[in-house]
Formats: sequence, C-alpha cells, structure tokens
Amino acid sequence: MRIIKVKTIYDYCKLPKYKNAEKQLQSWIYEAKYTDWDSASELKLKYKNASIISSKRVVFNIKGNEYRLVVDIEYKLKIVFIVWFGTHTEYDKIDVKEVGYET
Repeated sequence: MRIIKVKTIYDYCKLPKYKNAEKQLQSWIYEAKYTDWDSASELKLKYKNASIISSKRVVFNIKGNEYRLVVDIEYKLKIVFIVWFGTHTEYDKIDVKEVGYET
C-alpha cells in the first residue's frame, strides 16, 4: 500500500506527548507499506482490533489502544491516507466519521 502523508506521522512523533508511540507507528507504517489489502474484511483478518467505520475509514489501535490512528483506504488504488492521530482520550472528543485530513 502507498501511504499518503507518512510525514504527518513522523511529525506527530516529534511532539513530546506522542513520542512514546514512535516505534509502534513505525511498525504500523512498515506493515502497511508491505501489505496489499483488497477489502476491509481482509484488513480485519490481520488487525482484529481495528474498527471499520465506513467502506474506507478505519481506526487502528496503536500502543495497546493508548493511541488511535484514523485512516482512509482506497482499496482499489492501494492507497492509505492518514486522517488523524491522537491519544485515546483525544479520540473520544472527535467525530471519527467527520474528522478531516491533517495537513
């Protein structure tokens, strides 16, 4: 899969409050880059704790559910768009269906 705005994830990792998620995010990036999901159901086989929000929006638990990573996936194009990242507490304050892309 091609990840759009990997830089966004690395920018998060520079912030002190997200620093301890860096290794787990790097692992997620590596796994996502070298996988080839064709559907949400195929993704769910690998990431049982991922939440499928819509046909393309998915929430991944990072670092034992301490953090959440929201992405949009275009399965046919093999592209993952980084939408949002934050702590579980911050996640509880957003509308995951409406949150927009980070720049």
